[in-house]
Amino acid sequence: MLPHRSLERGAPVTDRLPQPVPGSLHHVEIWVPDLARTVADWQWLLEDLGYALHQSWENGRSWNLGSTYLVFEQSPALTGDRHDRLAPGLNHLAFHIDTADRVDLLVAKARENGWTLLFPDRHPHAGGSHQHAAYLESRDGFEIELVAPLAVQDDRSGAPSR
Repeated sequence: MLPHRSLERGAPVTDRLPQPVPGSLHHVEIWVPDLARTVADWQWLLEDLGYALHQSWENGRSWNLGSTYLVFEQSPALTGDRHDRLAPGLNHLAFHIDTADRVDLLVAKARENGWTLLFPDRHPHAGGSHQHAAYLESRDGFEIELVAPLAVQDDRSGAPSR
C-alpha cells in the first residue's frame, strides 16, 4: 500500500487524519482474493461501526475510524486464494461494540451478508462470561469478533448501572 494515495487531488490522505495516540495502530492491510466480494462482505459492517471510506483504487479499498484505517487489497502478488485463520499470521480482528443488543443486531446483519457465526453452541459467551461477543467468519475465511461489555450490576439494587 502506498502512503501517498489520496481521495482528493493534491492532499495526501494522511494529512486529513486526526492526531494519533503514540503506539496506536496506523493501519492494518489485509490481502484478499476477490476485492468485489470483500467489499460486499465488509463495507456494510465497517460503515455501521462508524468507519468512512478512506481510499479507493483499482485493487483496493480502505476505511478509517479516527487515525486508524483498514486496507483491503487484491494484490497481484497473492500466493493463495483463501485466508486460513488457523495458520500462522492474523487470526482475527476484534471490534468494540457499545451494547450486547447491538452485537446481536450486527450478528443478524452479518448472517444476511454471507458471514457465518462461529462457536454457535457457546454464543454469546464463547470468549468468556465477562463479555457478550460474537465470532464471525467471512466468505473468504477472515474472522472478526464483536465485543460488548456486560452491564455492570449496581451493588445496592441489582440493577445495571450506566
